[in-house]
Amino acid sequence: MGILNVTPDSFSDGGHFFSVDAAVQHALNMAEEGATIIDIGGESTRPGAAPVSAQEEIDRVLPVIEALRGNLTVTMSIDTRKPEVMRGALAAGVRFINDVTALGTPEALQIAVLARVPVCLMHMAGEPHGMQTNPVYQDVVGEVKAFLAQRIAACVAAGIARDLLIIDPGFGFGKTLQHNLTLLRRLEEFSALGVPLLIGLSRKSMIGTLLGGAAPAQRVVAGAALTMTALSKGATLIRTHDVRATCDVIKMHEALTSC
Repeated sequence: MGILNVTPDSFSDGGHFFSVDAAVQHALNMAEEGATIIDIGGESTRPGAAPVSAQEEIDRVLPVIEALRGNLTVTMSIDTRKPEVMRGALAAGVRFINDVTALGTPEALQIAVLARVPVCLMHMAGEPHGMQTNPVYQDVVGEVKAFLAQRIAACVAAGIARDLLIIDPGFGFGKTLQHNLTLLRRLEEFSALGVPLLIGLSRKSMIGTLLGGAAPAQRVVAGAALTMTALSKGATLIRTHDVRATCDVIKMHEALTSC
């Protein structure tokens, strides 16, 4: 899953693909490099990010989706927590919903029920603007797993087929460095939930911290190492800024596991 941030303030590439032409070209490049899903987002959810209105988010992503429709041979995903944005993106041709709030509102849940497309349910503690302010867990794996199990049950009860659901433990979304490391170390425990597991570690601040303050663009190699670890522990979908490097990691993992 290649990340396409149509935002001025995303932590790694904010503003780089804010114009429609730049965003479209980047999406086509990622597809050529091996991405099978392009995840299009119009609101930054980095720690400390300010929310934007649904209309502003729609104004950012819809022209890109419409420009890509018919020119992109892989699946388009919408990275949003707003029902209005989901509805507009689905009408424009998106066939995957990636929601950092795990369809937490009744309206979003109903939209997903009617759309019958794959949905990624992510765990996030709090809201982006304050989620990294002293997050506390008694057992981060147990609590994140319980939340995701509850959201899976709610989605199935509402009418979403279980085989359309994907989960994401939400690295960096209301978690300290130690929480993130614990989640990765015990990642195989999420396989008990019985749905595919998406992992988003690409260029995240935990990598920068572990590398002594490395900037986002300097985190690619370390991110590849964490990706190999995630794959070995059951990850089935990798969300990344660095598609070519990640595809190389996936190929190496497949070679090792097919022997």
